[in-house]
Amino acid sequence: EVQLVESGGGLVQAGGSLRLSCAASGLIFDDYAIGWFRQAPGKEREGVSCISSSDGSIHYADSVKGRFTISNDNAKNTVDLQMNSLKPEDTAVYYCAAKARDHLYCAGGYYEYEYDAWGQGTQVTVSS
Repeated sequence: EVQLVESGGGLVQAGGSLRLSCAASGLIFDDYAIGWFRQAPGKEREGVSCISSSDGSIHYADSVKGRFTISNDNAKNTVDLQMNSLKPEDTAVYYCAAKARDHLYCAGGYYEYEYDAWGQGTQVTVSS
């Protein structure tokens, strides 16, 4: 069973940085993809970034490209999301999710049905 736990959220001023971490268990080394999603109040959940240990693909949503960096550490079983130059519109609950069976690549389509497990979410608040 895949289990995911996010950490690292908090309150930061606009222009600041935060680093989110997704601790995973139950994944097969070199055979998964992890996506970060976010949901702002009153809005639908949206994909932010994705990294695949299967083929090395990485994708960023246009809204975060150049500001966010995703990385994985297979030794620690973590996937981090470094968020720089944060904006108030980045305020949301951030979730990590894992693809462990099929579609183990990141090509820009953040289809929630492709993800097999989800974390509980961590709040990110960016003040202006």
